[in-house]
Amino acid sequence: MPAITVKGLRKSYGSLEAVAGVDLEVHEGEVFALLGPNGAGKTTIVEILEGYRERSGGDVSVLGFDPATGGTALREQLGIVLQECGVQKELTVAEVVEMYRGYYPRPRPVGELLEVVGLEEKKDARVKVLSSGQRRRLDLALGLAGDPDLLFLDEPTTGFDPSARRNSWKVIQTLCDLGKTVFLTTHYMDEAQALADRVAVIVSGRIVASGPPESIGGRHDAAAQIRFRLPPAVSVGELPDFHEEGVVADDGRVVVTTRRPTIVLHELTGWALARGVDLDGLSVSQPSLEDIYLQLTAEQPEPSEVHE
Repeated sequence: MPAITVKGLRKSYGSLEAVAGVDLEVHEGEVFALLGPNGAGKTTIVEILEGYRERSGGDVSVLGFDPATGGTALREQLGIVLQECGVQKELTVAEVVEMYRGYYPRPRPVGELLEVVGLEEKKDARVKVLSSGQRRRLDLALGLAGDPDLLFLDEPTTGFDPSARRNSWKVIQTLCDLGKTVFLTTHYMDEAQALADRVAVIVSGRIVASGPPESIGGRHDAAAQIRFRLPPAVSVGELPDFHEEGVVADDGRVVVTTRRPTIVLHELTGWALARGVDLDGLSVSQPSLEDIYLQLTAEQPEPSEVHE
């Protein structure tokens, strides 16, 4: 059965409808990413799912419970990692984890938690000396302390350098191996692409697209772009006839937009080989998840116009 089911979810603040009839479903054992600009309604939805905010209408089920009335029985099965988690900095890593384990009836062992997040060697280090990446790993360990079935991650790698972000991705992927369901919010499209089984994009309180990252918004059917640079001695007019494909050239740089990338690339490379022409920077690409996201959110109001 689904870990989360949402039907017709609404939340209003006075005259403002922050969430306007949202439907979504999260399957057990998957990573689901909710994407959207600031003020689009992400935080409101997550807090309703966690049981910390009342809804104005609609039906919500989280692990078989209504989060508005699930109480302790539901929260014992949830792990929550906020953007910023305040922990006692003077305690050691092991001491903090042990303290959080005490809040749950069936916690995971300290050593196991530290192993999952890669902090075994830091167990006796005080929290205040940890790097930002290590602190975030500790946050994950605390979120897993009660051995939750469902983990909420809110912007888990905000402010990380590229190396720390990739390390955190490995930790999150490890959670899937443990059979956990992960509900993720992020502003990083490459993060959603790398981690999520499915994504949903919310704009002005409404879901405007959902599906696997590779196909959302018709991404898999979108035209591809073949890019390359011609040598100075070769003109664009010497290229093969690509029929109705779009060709744009500027100072030797050429972009061919086509829905027949395999055929066009075959014609292009055959032409280049026959003439001994090098096509520097030759690449083939379809719109990225970020491209699709920007298209879907293009008409989103400025954050200052929306107040969750």
